[in-house]
Amino acid sequence: MTPYRCSCPAEGFSWLSALAPHEPDALVTPPMPGVAASGLAGLWPVSEWRMGPDGGREELKGFCFGSPGPALGFLAYHAGFVPMGLDLPRPDFPAGVFRKYAVLLAPSPDARQVHIFSDDPAKAREAAALIRNGEGVHMHGHARTAARLPAFPGSLRASLDRPGYEKAVGRALTHILDGDVYQLNLSIRFEADMPAGLSPTRLFLDLMHSHPAMFYGLYHDSKYAIVSTSPERFVRVRQGRVLSQPIKGTRVVRALTHSGAQAATDRLAAREEALRELLNSPKEDAELAMIVDLIRNDMGAHCEYGSVSVSGHRSVFEVDGLLQAYSSVEGRLREGSTCLDLLWDAMPPGSVTGCPKRRAMEIIAALEPHHREASYGCLAVVHGPRDLDSSVAIRTAVADSGRGTLSFQAGSGIVVDSDPGMEYEETLAKAAKFLALTGRARA
Repeated sequence: MTPYRCSCPAEGFSWLSALAPHEPDALVTPPMPGVAASGLAGLWPVSEWRMGPDGGREELKGFCFGSPGPALGFLAYHAGFVPMGLDLPRPDFPAGVFRKYAVLLAPSPDARQVHIFSDDPAKAREAAALIRNGEGVHMHGHARTAARLPAFPGSLRASLDRPGYEKAVGRALTHILDGDVYQLNLSIRFEADMPAGLSPTRLFLDLMHSHPAMFYGLYHDSKYAIVSTSPERFVRVRQGRVLSQPIKGTRVVRALTHSGAQAATDRLAAREEALRELLNSPKEDAELAMIVDLIRNDMGAHCEYGSVSVSGHRSVFEVDGLLQAYSSVEGRLREGSTCLDLLWDAMPPGSVTGCPKRRAMEIIAALEPHHREASYGCLAVVHGPRDLDSSVAIRTAVADSGRGTLSFQAGSGIVVDSDPGMEYEETLAKAAKFLALTGRARA
């Protein structure tokens, strides 16, 4: 059956606001200079797969490929315990959920329209009516300016304070010197009380407007809602062509305390200074090189022999006032393997674990006094056996309506020449937009 299709004018992703009462799920790229809008949102789930305690790779493949249409979902960090053969403590958080929907929505490349697809024309028209009639979607052809978010009440809780994090970094360095691992990602979990009346969709749209990133994810599951603002692609497969783009290496672009005509010049100078520091750092170079090797190994398990290669090594982009280094690891999916085989066996992402991955995960579990939950897993949209796209769930928060909290995590990669104090500062820099959101400049 050919899906029914219609379109609505909609500025940016304001149409998601009109759908907020229906809890849409989404993995989208907002329009940015040189980057077209893309991605997919799902409305009104019609079927669902949930990961069991013993995994379920074949069941997930059957769910995604056994009926027409894309599937949206996530695999949490602890979903990777199964393929890694690890028996580690697991949080009371879903390990993985994927859904198919009555209605799918996709932005036009210029984000001036939203295209609506459904096997049910009545459902498609219902979604279009919600968008056309949605409060705040249109005002003289432009998106209505969003009101300020309500203030977050109470105190911010951190699983590790500065001394605790620096001590954990010291223990990680001991493991590195002992030869247990040669890189380890170490994180802090932050938690704040949610203000009354703040919906996950509103938070998602506010962050998208104020902090654009390549992968904006929104996923509702019972009392939880994942709000992800990730700059990192995990795995993309297009007609069997595989791409992973791990990020390792960070420098903060020095913030300016003045404005005016000189500010643009000074901002450029600050960026160039940060870029020199990043590209001239042996530590940052080693971090990325190690993870690229790990990703090549993960991809090689399901790619044609000799097809895995690296391009654009140590490319740099800016997001959230940070310069980030990354590389592109490419390959060709082998016959007999699907994109979900590749995704499943690559979990959790190498850039947020360490090398070698299995031992790094064991040490992380011992050093971190918190569970990672959705953070450091992945969000994905699956189109078919040889087509998917996914992001690493960094810069990601979880709203828990049962507890009335918003939690988020940030971390840094530890190598042999890491400085504990600098790693703590890098962790706070990566958490900065969520710290600011909760009204704290620092933990």
